[in-house]
Amino acid sequence: MRTLALRFGETFSPSCGTIKAHQQVIDKNGYVWYGKSGAPVSDAKIAELKKEETDRILLIHSGGFDRWWAYIDGITKETPSFGIPDYYSENASKFKTWFRIIRFEEAPKDIMSKCVVISSKSKLSDASRYSMNPCFYIEINDDQI
Repeated sequence: MRTLALRFGETFSPSCGTIKAHQQVIDKNGYVWYGKSGAPVSDAKIAELKKEETDRILLIHSGGFDRWWAYIDGITKETPSFGIPDYYSENASKFKTWFRIIRFEEAPKDIMSKCVVISSKSKLSDASRYSMNPCFYIEINDDQI
């Protein structure tokens, strides 16, 4: 399976944290939009994800140990008008790619050592340690997770 691994932080999130704030919106609406800040995910990568029929992305807590599978059913570059956490409202324009998440699942603590960054063929655990890149296109064998 090929998918994206995205770093997330708690810079803008409320005290409950990014994942919990997003989960509260899922509990209310059945889904939530998760925004990726900075450069947008390329149209080519989005097309590859859709071709792979990827139904999840990996979220990596930057500076922390939390790893989450975020199950998605949509991707857009347009800022959603509904279904985003309240704390996004002032910063929505900073997010250039949006993923519609329908559920979260905690990923195994060693998941990053089981993922390979496609461009470098490095383990995600190594690549993320030496790179400030917030987004990695990865491959993982479903039998390993």
